[in-house]
Amino acid sequence: MEKPTPPGTFLHVAGARPNFPKLAPVYDALRRRGAPQFVVHTGQHFDDALSGVFFRQLGMPAPERNLGVSGGSDSEVIARIMLEFEAVARSIDPVCVIVYGDVNSTIAAATVAVKLGIPVAHVEAGLRSRDRSMPEEINRIVTDHLASVHFATSSDAVENLAAEGITGDGVELVGNPMIDTLLLSMERFDAGALRRDLQLPHEYATVTVHRPGNVDTDEDAREIVEAVHGVADLVDVVLPVHPRGSARLRSQGLEKHDRVHVVPPLGYLEFMGLVRESRLVVTDSGGVQEETTVFGVPCLTLRPNTERPVTITHGSNQLVGRENVVRAATRVLAEERGVSVRPPLWDGAAGERIADSMNRRFPHL
Repeated sequence: MEKPTPPGTFLHVAGARPNFPKLAPVYDALRRRGAPQFVVHTGQHFDDALSGVFFRQLGMPAPERNLGVSGGSDSEVIARIMLEFEAVARSIDPVCVIVYGDVNSTIAAATVAVKLGIPVAHVEAGLRSRDRSMPEEINRIVTDHLASVHFATSSDAVENLAAEGITGDGVELVGNPMIDTLLLSMERFDAGALRRDLQLPHEYATVTVHRPGNVDTDEDAREIVEAVHGVADLVDVVLPVHPRGSARLRSQGLEKHDRVHVVPPLGYLEFMGLVRESRLVVTDSGGVQEETTVFGVPCLTLRPNTERPVTITHGSNQLVGRENVVRAATRVLAEERGVSVRPPLWDGAAGERIADSMNRRFPHL
């Protein structure tokens, strides 16, 4: 049994590194309002480089419970999280379960909570790539149709929800809590030590790849490696390698280029410092598209679509295929770096808006 928790407890669920910078400002804002809270880490990203270091660097206490669920297919992970999370949710009886983003932890916790009659609030609701081959797209859609409260980061997300019949008081445009964390941490970002260790020149590119469509087959990995090597012909490349796809990318010769610097996963502060000082970023990550938008760093997204079109309309992000990433990189490197233009409400106060809304909807005193 879990230790007794006060009435009106908000139960946060996170499982992967993209969740933690979104959770931190919401947790902090609710803490300042005296709201009782309980954080469950599902264990989806379990090692220190992908998990523990984020909590320390973001100034958050360790999660009250870690379910330790990792490894296996999407269905296996979701099922195991549901089984473990149900016991926690029953013992706490929270006033609301707050889920973040679009990972397997999100859909698993939302499903359990609804079955138990517990309201669900979805932070980062309404994002759509319209590509159902992406596991994250299924997670987004199902979670939004289970949730009763939807916190949207951008106006297109609100429109997406409305198109699916999700409207009314349960939908709020609050801005992007991940950008709260980014802005709050800005003065601590520093890639100096890493740049010295790698002997990087003044201009370099940061590359991240981890999505199934890019790394789950030898053919995909080989094409990605060819694209990375093509970019490295133009500028030094730093690639913090994600556990997903690491072995396959390396087997296809990722490190067989003198200007490709492969490094282990980085902490939040180190990675953001690296991105901020980059001349160019090539990625398949959704969050990195948003972060480069705030930094004003040119971003080439190695995907045919994005659930974050605001990074294209308001930022320097563009979608590219593997076959034309080198051509796009050549063009970007020949241009002057653009000016950062933040989307509406990406002002560092999203966590405050979410906390105010939660207090109105679920009084805890």
